[in-house]
Parts: sequence; C-alpha cells; structure tokens
Amino acid sequence: MEKRNNTHQTKRCTDNRIEKNANYLTILSFKEVTTLFSVSFATHNLNVSKLNLMKKIINKIAFLIPFFAFVACGTTGVKNDAPSNNTPTANEPAQIQYTITNQYPHDTSTYTEGLEFNNGKLYESGGQYGNSKLALVDLATGKSVQKTPLDKKYFGEGITILNNKIYQLTWKEKTCFVYDAKTFAKLKEFSYDGEGWGMTNNGKQLINSDGSNNLYFRDPETFKVLSIIGVSDNNGPVGNVNELEYINGYILANIWQSDVIIKIDPESGKVIAKADFSGTKEKYFPESLDKAEVLNGIAYDSTTKRLFITGKYWPKIFEVKGLTDK
Repeated sequence: MEKRNNTHQTKRCTDNRIEKNANYLTILSFKEVTTLFSVSFATHNLNVSKLNLMKKIINKIAFLIPFFAFVACGTTGVKNDAPSNNTPTANEPAQIQYTITNQYPHDTSTYTEGLEFNNGKLYESGGQYGNSKLALVDLATGKSVQKTPLDKKYFGEGITILNNKIYQLTWKEKTCFVYDAKTFAKLKEFSYDGEGWGMTNNGKQLINSDGSNNLYFRDPETFKVLSIIGVSDNNGPVGNVNELEYINGYILANIWQSDVIIKIDPESGKVIAKADFSGTKEKYFPESLDKAEVLNGIAYDSTTKRLFITGKYWPKIFEVKGLTDK
C-alpha cells in the first residue's frame, strides 16, 4: 500500500522579526531621548550627574522593549510542533492522502480514454485511429468480454452511462455515439462543436470536457449545452481537463500530461483538492515504462464504494482509497 501525506506551511512572527523590530525600537528610543536630554543639558544647563541618571533610566526602559515586542507579537511567535490540520494556505487546493489497496491486470493494447463502472460492471473506451473501441471488461482478468470497434476514422474518447445508455465521445470528429448499455447496439448519434475529451454525468445531465478548462453540462436527450463552468485553482484556470468521474457531489478529473487527479466543485468550478500519483508507474511496473503513458481513467463502483484508476497502455488498474471522501 502507498500513502501520500499532506504538507502545510504556517505563517508566524519569527524570532528574527521580533529581534529586528525590538533592536530598532531600542536604538531609536535611546537616540531620540538622549538627544533630547543632551539638548536640554546644553540649553538649560543641567549638570552631568543628572544627565547620567536620566540615561540609566532610559537604558532600563529600553531593556524592556524586546519583551513588550514579543508579547505584542503573541503566541504566533512560538514554534508549533503539533501536527498540521491539512488546511491549505491562500486558497491552495488540499493535498489528498490516498492509499492504493489493490491492483488488477489491464490490457496494455488499450489507449484508455474513458473508464466507467455501472451495475457492478466495468466499461472502457479506447482511443487511437484504427484501434478505438467500446468494451465491457472483466476486472479480474483485464480482458474484454464484449466490445464494439469504432470505424477507423474515429478516435474514441470519454464515456458515461445514464438511463441504461452509454455515451461515447470522439476526439476531433464532433460525434457522440449512444449505445444500449446491455447489447452495445447503436441507438443514435449527436454532433457537437469542438473536441471531445472526458465525460461523466450527475444523474440528470451529461458533463464533458474538451481539453480546455471548461466543463459543459448537456441535456442527455438532445446533447444541447445547458451551462458551462470554468475549472480554476489558486493560480487561475486549469487547462487540459480530461477524463471525468462524478462522485458524491464532486467531479474527479485527470489532467492530460500529468499524474495528478483534481477534485472539482461542480457548482463553482473551483479545484478544492488534488492527488499526486507521480512515481506510481516506476513503483508498480518499471518494466513497462517504455510503453505506459499518462495516467488517465477514473471509475467509481457506487455499489461497493470502490474507486479505480488506470492509464494509457498501463498493465494495471489500481483500486484507491481516499479520493471519494466528502
């Protein structure tokens, strides 16, 4: 099993800052007041013994300034050794702690573009011209038990299942195929503008990405765009949003050319958390690094509450815990 721990930095008033401010106040007070009394001595003809006495008093007052500066700074000046509460700073997405709990074989000839669990069955969409397909996959063996190939002019992309229908996007062909979920019989086609990347649904609407930072909410009966939200984090818009999975009111998304999965608030488009899977390939299948490509593919089995991830040409599918928590 593998875990990633959250990191968090706290802001505090440092000892250096306290010392710097305190010394400045000490020097400033001593100089100003000494100058004041020196002028008074010259003007009002005070004797030297009185002036020396006043300087001693000033030194005692100045000695207390660092103490008051420390008190003013408060408890933030004290180092806190307690564990962090995993709260990100400056609206930065939280780092998700996850655990890889199991692994299963995956067909290394599949350029994974979409992964979906429905009624306890795993479905996968494969890309590449001449090799694109829709398949029902046996999780235990990684083999296809039912599949339908796409015409070689189509590049298969994301899939989702709603109301016993499978929706499959294509990359640049501006075509969405609709199949019967049991028989894979093609029921209809929709056309759309732009590219097709990832797809999911919230139980009422289809949601798709196009490689930008936008998510498109569509009517499943007409494929008409109902609304659009932009995905962003503390640094601004997040592009290359790819494969999608709607889980417990949030959207998990792969980022193309990245080993990161982000968690999106579908109401605002804000990235609230992310999980970094860097090093997964090197740890679990170093012998396949020459062929295995980027992380892509997220599927949630709502019946067993299990989450699965994979990648393009990966030899494994991983079961992961930690990403579906609310």
